[in-house]
Amino acid sequence: MTIPEQAVGHRTFHDKLDTLKRRLVAMSQRAEELLELAVEALLKRDRGKAQAVPDQDRDVDELEIEIEGLAISLLALQQPMARDLRFIISAIRITGDLERVGDHAVNIAQAAQRMADLRALVVPPPEIREMAYRARKMLSDSLDAVVRLDANLGRDVCARDDQVDALGESVFRIMLTHMMEDPATISASLEMLLVSRNLERVADLATNIAEDAVFLVEGKTIKHHVEDRPGAVPEG
Repeated sequence: MTIPEQAVGHRTFHDKLDTLKRRLVAMSQRAEELLELAVEALLKRDRGKAQAVPDQDRDVDELEIEIEGLAISLLALQQPMARDLRFIISAIRITGDLERVGDHAVNIAQAAQRMADLRALVVPPPEIREMAYRARKMLSDSLDAVVRLDANLGRDVCARDDQVDALGESVFRIMLTHMMEDPATISASLEMLLVSRNLERVADLATNIAEDAVFLVEGKTIKHHVEDRPGAVPEG
């Protein structure tokens, strides 16, 4: 029995779409692992782990290229409709966000290396570990929201960004106190502020992905609180 050509094309499209989803999840997991490794290098003053992060970031870069190529081929294969089209477009945006998460992990690892060279010992405050945990959890949940088409989870992730920002403000106050009390800690304290800023940016990127999850499910843009503006209507 011969399978109709249209049915074969449809099957190929959805097979590739499933592959796209799996590679997107793999990229997210790799970015999370890089972030964890970088923060662990910082907390344990482990130069070896810090040096490993930039090399492993290349895996994230390669996945970005692979996923973008797959997404473009899906757009060319046939004209996807509605939710499938939104998913492919969102996947391209998400890979860019995940690639930047890898870059922030590299920044943290480089800060960890510089801190290892400094004589003044500044112990990372508990807020740094908490920020890292919350940012990674946001990243994981945001991708789950995309894959599971869970708009409620996406909105929940967006709401958590303020918690990470509040922790960042706390780190700023702590480091400012260190610098005022002991000028010898200024360099190390500035490195810690840099780490905090990078963790805030990871949370921001996770928020971007979570917003894409809402867009996928509802066809509604919630970036910059667009949906709260007078006269806003669903994009369909």
